[in-house]
Amino acid sequence: MKTSATAVFALIFASAALAQPAASSAAELVVRVTVTGPKAAAGRVGCSLFTAAKGFPLDISGAQTQWHPASGAAAICRFTDLADGTYALAVGQDLNGNSKVDTNVFGAPTEPWGVSNNVRHTLRPPKFEEAAFRVADGRDVQLEVRVEP
Repeated sequence: MKTSATAVFALIFASAALAQPAASSAAELVVRVTVTGPKAAAGRVGCSLFTAAKGFPLDISGAQTQWHPASGAAAICRFTDLADGTYALAVGQDLNGNSKVDTNVFGAPTEPWGVSNNVRHTLRPPKFEEAAFRVADGRDVQLEVRVEP
């Protein structure tokens, strides 16, 4: 009797485990970068994906970054296997080949740049919270970021 009760419990437990929904797959972020201005086809476009406010938007050392040749007015950046969470994206056009967006003595960018949600301020850089977007339930995300001088 004890054996059959154990077998029934094991069967119920196994059935319950199989009935659980599969874990959500990791998401993909596709960013269409629109480059404006007279040097739209010059240099490279860099997309830096941040998971926290630290360093955002110009210190890309802690971000996942990729570079693509600027080709006309658009570039595509693609980040795969993203876990659910909050992210912000900083995009810059590197015109002189030093793999960063240069700034002046006041810290203002001297090369074209943009961030997710296309936030731009005159007197300060955008904050992570202003540019943040959410990845949830393994759903892919598509963004368009304008890169302007």
